[in-house]
Amino acid sequence: MRLFKTILAIAVLGVLFNLLNNNQGSIPPLGKFLNPFAGFWQNGERQDQLEEVLDVKGLRAAVKVVWDERQVPHIFAENTYDVYFAQGFLTARHRLWQMEFQTHVAAGRVSEIIGSKAVEFDKLQRRRGLLMAAEQTINYMGGFPETQLILQAYANGVNTWIETLTPATLPLEYKLLNYEPEVWSTLKTALLLKYMAWDLTGRNSEMDLSVIRSALGEDFVNKFYPKDTPRTEPVIPSGKPWRFEPMLAEENPPAFEPQFIRDLRKAEPERDNGSNNWAVSGKKTASGFPILANDPHLGLKLPSIWYEIQLHTPDMNVYGVSLPGAPAVIIGFNENIAWGLTNAGSDVMDWFEIEFKDESYAEYLYLNEWVKSDLRKEEIVVKGGKTVQDTFAVTRFGPLVYFGDHRLDNGHPTGLAMRWSAHDPSNEMGAIRGINLAADQKTFFTALEAFAAPGQNFAFAAKDGDIAIRHNGKYPLRGQDQGKFVRAGRDTTGEWRAFIPPDQLPSISNPWSGFVSSANQNPTGKNYPYYLGWDYEDYERGSRINERLEAMNNIKMSDMQVLHMDNFNKQAQLMLPFLMSQLNQQNLSEVEVEILGDLKKWNYLSDPHEKAAWVYSQWWLHLEQAIWSDELTLFGELRELPARSVTAELLLKSKNLVYYDNINTAEKEDRRSIINIAFQNTIEVLSEELGAYGETWELGRARGTNINHLLSVKGLGRPGLPTGGGVGIVNASKKDHGPSWRMVVELGDRPTARGIYPGGQSGNPGSAYYDNAVNKWVAGQYYDIHFLSSPDVTDQPKLSMTQLRNYQ
Repeated sequence: MRLFKTILAIAVLGVLFNLLNNNQGSIPPLGKFLNPFAGFWQNGERQDQLEEVLDVKGLRAAVKVVWDERQVPHIFAENTYDVYFAQGFLTARHRLWQMEFQTHVAAGRVSEIIGSKAVEFDKLQRRRGLLMAAEQTINYMGGFPETQLILQAYANGVNTWIETLTPATLPLEYKLLNYEPEVWSTLKTALLLKYMAWDLTGRNSEMDLSVIRSALGEDFVNKFYPKDTPRTEPVIPSGKPWRFEPMLAEENPPAFEPQFIRDLRKAEPERDNGSNNWAVSGKKTASGFPILANDPHLGLKLPSIWYEIQLHTPDMNVYGVSLPGAPAVIIGFNENIAWGLTNAGSDVMDWFEIEFKDESYAEYLYLNEWVKSDLRKEEIVVKGGKTVQDTFAVTRFGPLVYFGDHRLDNGHPTGLAMRWSAHDPSNEMGAIRGINLAADQKTFFTALEAFAAPGQNFAFAAKDGDIAIRHNGKYPLRGQDQGKFVRAGRDTTGEWRAFIPPDQLPSISNPWSGFVSSANQNPTGKNYPYYLGWDYEDYERGSRINERLEAMNNIKMSDMQVLHMDNFNKQAQLMLPFLMSQLNQQNLSEVEVEILGDLKKWNYLSDPHEKAAWVYSQWWLHLEQAIWSDELTLFGELRELPARSVTAELLLKSKNLVYYDNINTAEKEDRRSIINIAFQNTIEVLSEELGAYGETWELGRARGTNINHLLSVKGLGRPGLPTGGGVGIVNASKKDHGPSWRMVVELGDRPTARGIYPGGQSGNPGSAYYDNAVNKWVAGQYYDIHFLSSPDVTDQPKLSMTQLRNYQ
């Protein structure tokens, strides 16, 4: 019996040891995680404490860091190397896990962290070529000594911080997932830049439009998917003359009907990734100096997308937001200029159907000959499992992203190759460095020439009075509608041979209107000689911004803050009166009469407390579905819908249209009937989701905004925020998407700025600075920005200083 008890005790101890020191499925080792000396208990607010002096190995000279009340670091260094070393060191201090995890996502290495459930994602991510592109870009940037110095200094700073970590001080997520950080490399920074390029330019409609054209004909596509949508006011006013001799594009290739894509289910980034920016001339402002405003719209997560920072050296003083994992300031201002970005939306991606000789994908047909593929072999390391081997072909048209059990009529296997401008090597870090140093419009535009991807609208203002905007990026020379459909990758037809010269990209400086602006709409009118694409944001946001700026004079910074939070719904202003006029009001129920009454009283402001705002937005979505879903559900998937303005124009002008009729029902629907059906369906669905008509129907409750943790860990996010705004509204807040950074800068003898983003400087959920700005962001409030000229914090109680002291 005594022996049995001894064996049992040892067995129990063995089980406990296993439970406490090894993963149990998705649960981390509980012994490590709950350890009071090294577990999650150590990720409390004490990590926010700032030392007055830190000995840091690797600096070339001492660096002074001023901390403001929000833990924004203001770095004062004596040389270029040290300022970026310190930026890497301090950004890693606050955001190391976020930085590294996003590089694993970009590179297709998530399986190393969470196991086999991420293998298919990792395969797809590698086939998209982000890792391949990052490798080529790092090799290319190595040819620019200053860029190489900046990247390496930043990496050295990150690694110096990593070396200070112990099991107790590891960020929480490493403990949750039971892994440790690896050495930071310059490749990781390039991966982050490519990941951002994918997020902003990876969405493409070619596959859907090819299917739609095949099923419904070219006339249908031309009519309902036009390049110039109704009411659009282009970024560059239509009347601008273009004083250059344009390059000539080749004739469009003949129509091609791909076979591969009919049953393809593709994954793409958020279609509403966009932004607003504008700059106002001093002749319209109260101070007489220009004002610039920007609010990039992205998916909202915690830790926040951006990291706020000031960088100061003898030749540079710049403030703004950086991308955690990349040096320099992406959006911001210096002593002379300010700049802001919106997504350009022009077409920088083409898909080609490739014909292969056999299942090895080692050769593909090009110009009637079999050409060898570059077969890229990938090893996907899987946590808790066997390493997965994957091989994909890289062709002259790009990497083969989608392939499988698909054959052409001749029996040859096929797949889709992706040609993407961000696959090409480029030096965005050099461009951003040049922007940070720019002193005027000339030096700013010169710096932009190296910024290839993602394409962006750069708004600009300078203290000398200049304002400007430029539709910047690397755009292939195309014929009209080239790139709107999947092409055949069997000859030179549709290949990219040249790009629009930088000095012929759309831009305008100091227009007579006194302002420039962009909201992801079409960049040019019909007289611009190059074709840039067709699938731009609809007219509403851009039109509303221009309408307000045109009416304003004696503008102050506070006026720009109000415009950032503008909730006016121009689409509702256009369509709601007409839709209500079509309702059969005598057939409405009591609650529908009450809802209609609120719609009639609504002032088109999509404020958080407005029930009518949510009802209208859902009514419109149901109406779009009623018109298009029967025709556009093709091969089991609802394809790209026409733009809102196109559908609105049809409803306003066409009483009878074949597409109003639902082909799946015996009844023949017309315009009035589908409007009524959509209204009734909306009320029925919302009643089921939200209960009786009342407070739960308010926009801020029914939709609101969720800012989830990057891993969607419950308790580490901020769900259910009562936001207003929405699609097509200047305040573009949505369910999990919206303004990721609001900034207003007034130039002058010394710039004045305000800003806010929905989160905080720290990536540690236990920190007071993790989400401290969220409530102010929801309320439309801003922080005054401290733009310092020196590290002297005497008589400034809100500021403190840390000295980073060099030691070898």
